[in-house]
Amino acid sequence: MSDWTDQRPVHTPGMSAKEEILARVRTALAAPRRDAVTEAEDVPRDYQRADAKQEVSTDRGKVRDVLVQRLEDYTAVVHRTTADGIPAAIATALGSARRVIVPPGLPETWTGSVDATVIQDDGTASPRDLDAIDAVLTGCHTAIALTGTIALRGDDRGGRRAITLVPDHHIVVVEDEQVVLGVPKGIERLGTDPGAPWTLISGPSATSDIELSRVEGVHGPRRLDVVLVEPSPEPEPGSDSDSQSGPGSESGSGTTPGSESDSGPMHPAAPESRERRTQRTPSDQDHQEKTA
Repeated sequence: MSDWTDQRPVHTPGMSAKEEILARVRTALAAPRRDAVTEAEDVPRDYQRADAKQEVSTDRGKVRDVLVQRLEDYTAVVHRTTADGIPAAIATALGSARRVIVPPGLPETWTGSVDATVIQDDGTASPRDLDAIDAVLTGCHTAIALTGTIALRGDDRGGRRAITLVPDHHIVVVEDEQVVLGVPKGIERLGTDPGAPWTLISGPSATSDIELSRVEGVHGPRRLDVVLVEPSPEPEPGSDSDSQSGPGSESGSGTTPGSESDSGPMHPAAPESRERRTQRTPSDQDHQEKTA
């Protein structure tokens, strides 16, 4: 066994990217020749892992926020909703599309609010046939937040690769439990079925020539919409007591009949509409907590 140890430079505040790169080159040059590394113990294994502290301890809400930021950096459009709002979000994402193709295992409830003609893929549509379809709607297997990458498995929810590459518009539904923070955890999830055909998507298809002229839609869909399904918001404190109060009684805020709280007259809380509940954003919740 070689007595060489891998002492890679640690990035410290004030170290420029150039200094870090040169330090890594010096470390690599000091390594023994490849034919001298003959045992498994000689191979450095200090790479990131799926059970890294950052992966397992980061708040789920922050992980989703990072995913949204990366997707928007790639010019993808993100629709944040809850499970009840999936059909409405999909209908919004489809816009004026007249024909949409879906994999055979996609939940029927997802297309309940869609006005377009829904075509279930049976594997017989040719690339020319798919080119005449406005959009494709699929599920997702894994979404990696730090890279903004969406992994599709060639199954009854992800669909065969052709239907996600030929149509000009792709809508993909990403559920909360499918979102991971880093690449190691994403690869671990993909490794559960290593023989499956995988398609990795990082934003809409885009390329550029030698003059850096950006061209979209050459190698895949020109537009990508992501429906991100988040957990339903927890009921606000006191909402149960308000709904159970008797006729003529006031909410449990310590006020007497006819009196007003700091935020205005007290009224029985009206049930929140379905549309409002599915479109609530974190900023809406913060505002409600401040005025409650």
